Amino acid sequence: MKIDVHNHFYPAKFLKRLETEGQAAGISVEKDEWERPILVQHGNRVVTITPPMSNISKRIEDMDQAGFHMEILTLSIPSVDIFPIETAETLARVVNDEFSEICNDHPNRFMAFATLPFLDPGRTVKELDRCIDELGFKGACIGSNINGIGLDNELLYPFYERMSHYNLPIHIHPRAPQDKETYRDYRLAPMIGFEMDLCVAVVRLIMGGVTDSFPDLKFIVSHLGGAIPYLAERIQNCYEAYPECRENISGPAKEYLKRFYYDTVSFFEPALMCAHAFVGADHLVLGSDYPHVIGDIREAITSIEGLDIPQAEKEMIYSGNILRLINGDK
Repeated sequence: MKIDVHNHFYPAKFLKRLETEGQAAGISVEKDEWERPILVQHGNRVVTITPPMSNISKRIEDMDQAGFHMEILTLSIPSVDIFPIETAETLARVVNDEFSEICNDHPNRFMAFATLPFLDPGRTVKELDRCIDELGFKGACIGSNINGIGLDNELLYPFYERMSHYNLPIHIHPRAPQDKETYRDYRLAPMIGFEMDLCVAVVRLIMGGVTDSFPDLKFIVSHLGGAIPYLAERIQNCYEAYPECRENISGPAKEYLKRFYYDTVSFFEPALMCAHAFVGADHLVLGSDYPHVIGDIREAITSIEGLDIPQAEKEMIYSGNILRLINGDK
């Protein structure tokens, strides 16, 4: 079985709401040089709208052709955090309700991670409870920052506490970096900026004390961790060199990095093998970033098929690890 842990679906009602209310949140719907509709946030291109983003029949067709048995649906960027909290809560329910309908209509093809209004802890926990207890979702998705708020901020502690109770995974997906000017040209935000923001998110979770305060949390980091496997030794060296890197953690930073899970949205053999060497096959989960234009539903599978690792380890990556995580095991 092959389960796609990293893919995206955009409910039609959510996209329609962006057209009417997006401007207040820095979002505009434009077209690129090839006449494709795109979402732009504060001048930075963040999403290219492709037909399978809201067409389930096309999605199932593509899954069948690529060899995917199931997908875990997530919203991707921009999420609901850019809106005023009342609107964010409403939009989260809109997204989650449509995800639930899809999962109920196609129970053998789709699962879902919750979209949540993170700027209000009480509303976040309330919607999380609804998604897990009533809708049967298998985890939650969080951005690498929440409107500029780091993932070590205590605003998120009620969410972390609740997710520890549920013992389900949290998928960390990149958000637009706060330093938007640096990434304005050449589509540097999706090219590089997202990956750097993922690195910052992971280090904040560790050195900010979240992983010590909530040791049972199960994080899945998008895009093979940004550059985390490649930078692991440098992060460790900083832990050893700078006192402030040790204040909130009880052991070597590199060991914390190995507790995270990393999806395989890279498709590049040397990068995949670097991550494999660092965390092992048991901490990698399959992802495609479909249907974004820089994702690849077919190469998601073929890039793992081509790795020089045992077949049993490939099966762990294809589905074994994520099934273990959503069923309450580490």
